[in-house]
Amino acid sequence: MEIKTDVVIVGTGVGGAFSALNLPEDKQIVMITKSDLESSDSFLAQGGICVLHDKDDYDSYFEDTMKAGHYENRKESVDIMIRSSRQIIEELVQYGVDFERLEGGEFAYTREGAHSKPRILFHEDVTGKEITSKLLAQVKKLDNVTIYEYTTMTDILVEDGECKGIIAEKDGDLIEIYAPDTIWASGGIGGLYKHSTNFPHLTGDALEISKKHGIRLEHLDYVQIHPTTLYSKKPGRRFLISESVRGEGAVLYNKNMERFVNELLPRDVVTKAIHEQMQKDGTDYVWLSMENIDKETILNHFPNIYQHCLEEGYDVTKECIPVVPAQHYFMGGVWVDSDSRTSMAHLYAVGETSCNGVHGANRLASNSLLESLVFAQRAATKICGGENPFTPYVEAEESEDEKIRA
Repeated sequence: MEIKTDVVIVGTGVGGAFSALNLPEDKQIVMITKSDLESSDSFLAQGGICVLHDKDDYDSYFEDTMKAGHYENRKESVDIMIRSSRQIIEELVQYGVDFERLEGGEFAYTREGAHSKPRILFHEDVTGKEITSKLLAQVKKLDNVTIYEYTTMTDILVEDGECKGIIAEKDGDLIEIYAPDTIWASGGIGGLYKHSTNFPHLTGDALEISKKHGIRLEHLDYVQIHPTTLYSKKPGRRFLISESVRGEGAVLYNKNMERFVNELLPRDVVTKAIHEQMQKDGTDYVWLSMENIDKETILNHFPNIYQHCLEEGYDVTKECIPVVPAQHYFMGGVWVDSDSRTSMAHLYAVGETSCNGVHGANRLASNSLLESLVFAQRAATKICGGENPFTPYVEAEESEDEKIRA
């Protein structure tokens, strides 16, 4: 089977969906996803999405991101992401994304580990689902977009060193999808791990294809282990206990119910402390207590976590839960420039598939959704022949907040 289109997008998470929404409607777009539309890690993101709180927050946000990444981040990429964040939030609100707000209508901000101040917007504890579902709903309305579920990319089409599309497999049949431009938004590598918060079908397919064609890769050893997933003896994907739980006051205990670490340190530091404590205690987990969070906050901010733990036999409003680190995120990937271009002409990569250097060696909590959206938009702009500015920050005055609320 052969398909000809203008742009082919591999993946239907936030990166893929936002790329499609930022391309002009006179371009025909084919999107494929390896499973069903809702089985992307974007749907699993719990905590929230970072945003530059105000003009005075720039330096601290930049430093928090760099420090968490062990200063191995690309400064240019970090700057672009931060300066683009307010505009991205405005667009999400216009697409119907519902962020938590205070009584006066202004955004409610929460804080997570390694953030020096609250700058994270959220929707209960299912922020990723809220954003991704709203974006996909808009994509489905577009007459120029065709989506193929349960379709796996197996290779790319190359001519004279340039990407000309992809080869995919669906129901045992091969499909050649020819397109002047291709966007990889195919997620991370969690499916390669025994214990991961990722969907098991996310197995780094773009990485293997890149190796075959000599496409530049970067930092393949930069893998983030999330400190807190619900301990279980059951096989399969691990259930994440969002970092925002600790941001709201949850604490970690050893087997003697003693605190052993500052819970708001960067993820890799907390993970290391937990592993050391488990080894010292001779246990397979440590305890997480939400005793410092009032019941109303738990039920309103973390209803999904509350319900899942209840189904596993734990009432987080009354007792501690066992938690253990698990693979969560891939900071490395297919090297891209600040416009999301790979080393092969007409091939772009966004989201967890790519490595634009924003996260350095360790991702700061709640930067993943924002990074995916910012650089997906930049890929789409470049495909359209536009130039991506650094998006100089415009002071967020009260009038701008009013505009966002509208």
